[in-house]
Amino acid sequence: MSEVHDPEPWRDHFPILDRSIYLVNHSLGAMPKAVYEKMNAYVDQWATQGVRAWSQGWWSAPVDVGNVLAPILGAEPDTVVMHQNVSVVESIIASSLDFSGKRNKVVYTDQNFPTVMYVWEGMRRHGARIHCVESPDDIGVPTEQLLEAIDEETLVVPISHVCFKSSYLQDAKAICQRAREVGAMVILDTYQSTGTVPVNVRELDVDMVCGGSVKWLCGGPGAAYVYVRPSLRDTMEPTITGWAAHAAPFAFEQGAQRYASGPERLLHGSPAVPSLLGATAGYEIIREVGVEKIRAYSVRLTERLRENMLERGFSIPSPADPARRGGTLTVGLREDENGPAFVAALAAADMLVDHRPGAGIRVSPHFYTRESELEAFAERMSELRETKAWTKYVDQKGVY
Repeated sequence: MSEVHDPEPWRDHFPILDRSIYLVNHSLGAMPKAVYEKMNAYVDQWATQGVRAWSQGWWSAPVDVGNVLAPILGAEPDTVVMHQNVSVVESIIASSLDFSGKRNKVVYTDQNFPTVMYVWEGMRRHGARIHCVESPDDIGVPTEQLLEAIDEETLVVPISHVCFKSSYLQDAKAICQRAREVGAMVILDTYQSTGTVPVNVRELDVDMVCGGSVKWLCGGPGAAYVYVRPSLRDTMEPTITGWAAHAAPFAFEQGAQRYASGPERLLHGSPAVPSLLGATAGYEIIREVGVEKIRAYSVRLTERLRENMLERGFSIPSPADPARRGGTLTVGLREDENGPAFVAALAAADMLVDHRPGAGIRVSPHFYTRESELEAFAERMSELRETKAWTKYVDQKGVY
């Protein structure tokens, strides 16, 4: 039997753990202490180097930072490039596709994060046909049902690896295989998996992967990423583009875009340098701990919490099988209970979680979480239910 992961050596890296039970990693991962050093280096460089900083790592940051993240995705160097958010990433990809022919179908499920749906719904005006596969239980979509929807008229499948409400873990391998069989492309949104569930783009043989650093990667906001299989990337001509994607950006050519031949091809305007540099603190520590080890510890913690909450009479609208579940456990509430009020009551005790309508309380331990912290959370949840103390917080805001 492998040795159980010990969270203690890692706790000093995250200042918030000194004062809070931090179980909201699916929303915003705890900030590594090393971010202070990254940001100080950035401002010192700006202060002392001025405009010269652009040629000293600022301009190349989208690719340089992508290379720090790439090993976590099992990707080759110079195949991951950084952006501001997934809405931008998926919009760039969508703008490169042709929906004018018979192959114009976009397939995803109603468990996708809404921002992704908004992007693809917007493609209807360009000829896209949207096929949204509905969940029978609001937890996940049976793999067979999704595979059946992917046919010879499907152009692209933008799909969540782990669904944000229920933590349902999709069978990405089967989805990619089916898409290849019929000539469709897959965009795998790994926002809720990278950093807590192993992802390997080469083993999946996936066309594109995107996500962000806000959550399990502990990289903060403003640092999204996209991987595109190089043979596919080099054929793409996004209409959402900019000078950073030009083959010679500092030639300031006029007229039509002349695309770069490498990962820069998928860029647009000037990069958000401080967000990208700060995110590397999270990537470095995730690489040091190792995602396989993080996953094993996560399953251990969420399984124990699941059993605990069921024994206490709470429902669990997340998959019972840990192999079909990401790093989050959703705890259901009764119809007469107010989710945001529970969140606010927990926050008053320095226990940070969040709530999503139609789901419940989302609880996400990470590699720095103690088992005793989950027991304290469970006890507090029972106390709130039994005493109805949560009612005092109905008009207060909980965690974002």
